[in-house]
Amino acid sequence: MQKYINETTDYLKNKGFENPEIGIILGTGLGQLTNEIKIISEVSYNHIPNFPTATVEFHKGKLIYGTIENKTVIVMQGRFHLYEGYSLQDITFPVRIMKQLGIKTLLVSNAAGAINLDFKKGELMLIEDHINLQGSSPLAFKGVEELGERFTDMSEPYDSKINSIFQNIAKTNNITLHKGVYASVVGPQLETKAEYRMLKIIGADAVGMSTVPEIIVANHLKLKVAAVSVLTDECDPSNLKPVDIPEIIAMAGKAEPDMIILFKKLIKQL
Repeated sequence: MQKYINETTDYLKNKGFENPEIGIILGTGLGQLTNEIKIISEVSYNHIPNFPTATVEFHKGKLIYGTIENKTVIVMQGRFHLYEGYSLQDITFPVRIMKQLGIKTLLVSNAAGAINLDFKKGELMLIEDHINLQGSSPLAFKGVEELGERFTDMSEPYDSKINSIFQNIAKTNNITLHKGVYASVVGPQLETKAEYRMLKIIGADAVGMSTVPEIIVANHLKLKVAAVSVLTDECDPSNLKPVDIPEIIAMAGKAEPDMIILFKKLIKQL
């Protein structure tokens, strides 16, 4: 894998991707942060050697390099999912590239369903911990120890200092930011009533189909990590209605301004 990492990194360096400090992964319906970035260089995923290509229609599929709040950032506008048919190694390959280019911190956003019924759609949740229900690990491959410690410690996968900064920013700006546990499932089908009940029993506050693989690899690479979910629907098994994907995307869009405030002000303080 190192050979592919070097090849991709060299390609991006030639495109002007020089020493980014922070990596950002933008989830479903959360592409507007790129409007706040002074773009220096951008490349479509399908032009990057060894990169997977985004296949979900509301995921853009671009790697962007630029500055925001006087920090150099590399942004994934659109991410990869297990449900698109990629392997966990494919999904997390961009995180390895960002690290090789120089990032020290990874910030992640996603859209998720609220399992905790005290949380409402349109609100945000800071991920404090997660449950991996994707059935495997992005570190479960031959030769992983050449890239980092095989038995990666996950006692604190999300950086507590960054999380406190996020909470202070939310408080100062009157943004509702819950704290909770994110469960990552394979998808792409939505959950049944029985699955929602199970998720509640095992301690999940929100459920989605992404993020955990990238977080595991970021910890493998000893990056500082933080992640925020936009809660796009309420998953009440006693009152479950058919899912409306356009409504979920619209809800992500509605919460986006708050997400942008959080991310911009955090980056300024990092």
